[in-house]
Amino acid sequence: MIAALGTLIFLATLWLLAVVGAMVLEESGGRIAAALKGETLRQSFFAAPIRLRPRPRLEKPMRASARWRAAA
Repeated sequence: MIAALGTLIFLATLWLLAVVGAMVLEESGGRIAAALKGETLRQSFFAAPIRLRPRPRLEKPMRASARWRAAA
C-alpha cells in the first residue's frame, strides 16, 4: 500500500512539474526562442517610472552626560 501511495505522489509531482514548465514556456517562450536565434525581442509595454526616495538624514549620535550614564 505504501508503494502505491509513493508512486501516486511521484506521478502527481511529475504532472505538477510538467504543468508549471508548460506555463513558464508559454509565458516566456518567445524570449527563449529569440535568445536562441541571437535576436532581441521588442517589448510592447513600457515599464512604470520608478520614484527614487532621498536617503534619510543620519542624525549624529547623542553623547550621554555623566548624569545619564550613572542613571543607566
